[in-house]
Amino acid sequence: MSVHLLLSAGRGPQECAWAVARLLDRLAADAARHRVGSRVVESVAGDRPGTYRSVLVRLDGPDGATFAAGWTGTLCWQAPSPYRPGTGRKNWYVTARPCRVDSPTTAFVEADVHVVACRTGGPGGQHRNKASTAARATHRPSGTVVVVDTERQFFLNRAAALRLLRQRLAEDDARAGRAVTAARRRLHDELVRGDAVRVERPRPPGATGARVRSRSAGRPAGRG
Repeated sequence: MSVHLLLSAGRGPQECAWAVARLLDRLAADAARHRVGSRVVESVAGDRPGTYRSVLVRLDGPDGATFAAGWTGTLCWQAPSPYRPGTGRKNWYVTARPCRVDSPTTAFVEADVHVVACRTGGPGGQHRNKASTAARATHRPSGTVVVVDTERQFFLNRAAALRLLRQRLAEDDARAGRAVTAARRRLHDELVRGDAVRVERPRPPGATGARVRSRSAGRPAGRG
């Protein structure tokens, strides 16, 4: 089972892009400890070398979804700014959200299409209304239906209906793909500063583990 987790600096300053890179390293190490595979499948670089505005991480393994849940929400990297020594701020927030990366495509197989002759009105006069020359094509898996009556002969309308049905399914797939992309874009604006589910910081020499802040208690809840 695989899960995709998006880490984003949102509209935060350059330190948040730096925090994404630091948290990505921490997430990868934590995933390895839990025997969950992790790899970056997409990234947007920050303005500074070695920083990211966002990264999309794929997590693989039976415990991938459970592991991702522990990293979902607002994350905080707690350290002084490496770029503005004079600022007193030490908390840099990042959002982490599971997301879909693509939408399934609909395979067009003619055996999945039920085509019947039917009558329709329109140009052609009485002959057209009395003869069942129109074609109604139904794609059984999706329920998509098209009707074509542009020709006087059924076999021509049938061929046109199959072409139109294939086109409609492709358009539906493209629309679904755009919806997935739009949903991912919206995730970048869901960053909520404060109330972090995890607070990570540079470790002193020889130290291991991470501080995890409880969402409900609002204080460090343990190490993991």
